[in-house]
Amino acid sequence: MKSRQKGFTLVEIAIVLVIIGLLLGGILKGQEMIVQAKIKNAMADFSGISAAYHGYQDRYRAIPGDDANAATRWAGASISPTAGQAGNGVVQGLYNSTTATDESRLWWDHLRRAGFVAGNGSQQPTNAFTGMLGVQTGDGAGASVLGGISSLMICSANIPDKVAIAIDTSMDDGVMMTGGVRGQLQSAPNPAIGVASGTYAETGTNIYTLCRQI
Repeated sequence: MKSRQKGFTLVEIAIVLVIIGLLLGGILKGQEMIVQAKIKNAMADFSGISAAYHGYQDRYRAIPGDDANAATRWAGASISPTAGQAGNGVVQGLYNSTTATDESRLWWDHLRRAGFVAGNGSQQPTNAFTGMLGVQTGDGAGASVLGGISSLMICSANIPDKVAIAIDTSMDDGVMMTGGVRGQLQSAPNPAIGVASGTYAETGTNIYTLCRQI
């Protein structure tokens, strides 16, 4: 007697394909939700740091990091060791500084001692993409960078192209070199900010540093 082989019916195949489609759709939707969450997180970084800065100014009538009275206000706090810099109204140093006594690093110590930012010490925090978050004034000496920002700005590094474009579009004009949010294409993690030009390019591999004027 011949054995009878039984295959899948068209209905069964259709059901399997529908299930696979639903699973793939759920995965893609989940990935998109993760990206959206990271975009909101990165935008909250800019808004939160700006709010902390203004709160500090309102309370102490000084700029964090540049506060000449920080050492007398809090035991163990530091001010700029360079004569004439503390209290001159300019935050000296780069956003990615490795020197703990730079005012751009003392910025974080002062904000944390005042309770405006979580943590302690002067180490810069990181964003959702493990990029450095920091502040600087222009190029660190007040000069014009990023197509025109010469004042105090918040910088956030290592941001994927899709996210960078979404942040600039949501918070500003979506154009890399105009408005209050500017972008710089990265070739290395947490790069120094320099005079730059260009437009955003969503390649899936481009990484940007974004800086927002306070």
